[in-house]
Amino acid sequence: MRRVRPGAAARGGSASRALGPVGEGRALTSVAAGETYEEGQTGEAQAPAPRLWHVTLSVSGAEAPLKDVRRALEQLAYDHPFLLTSRYANDHAEIRYWEEARDLHDAAAVALRLWGEHRQSAKLPPWEIVGLEVIDRDTYHQRIAEGYGPLPASPVGVHPF
Repeated sequence: MRRVRPGAAARGGSASRALGPVGEGRALTSVAAGETYEEGQTGEAQAPAPRLWHVTLSVSGAEAPLKDVRRALEQLAYDHPFLLTSRYANDHAEIRYWEEARDLHDAAAVALRLWGEHRQSAKLPPWEIVGLEVIDRDTYHQRIAEGYGPLPASPVGVHPF
């Protein structure tokens, strides 16, 4: 499939068309990841730019040796370099990091996959996700300024509760 901008002609003819909800035709377009198109003659709005989201992922499960939990979280931080901080005990952990995503739904989807996708490679405990908070950058900074919400990740790294 060839990618074209709105209103641009596809090879060998006019742009592909699809019927809208009221029977009006509109050009089908595809935009590569990270790329946006500007509003053109078709009147379509610009695709939203990625934003930063502060993610707090909480996991819990059966007890595991603290040494193994720490090593696994350190490996996760190595595999996923955007991790800010991890706090852990022998039966639960909290992971905080910044995620760049188009919207909250995308940031939450990535966060919900993080533990499972890295379970094998980082040798994470077989815990389940028990909590997720995803807030935008402005909300995070507003909470900090007002003296509530998660404290800034300091010191960065993997630490016991």
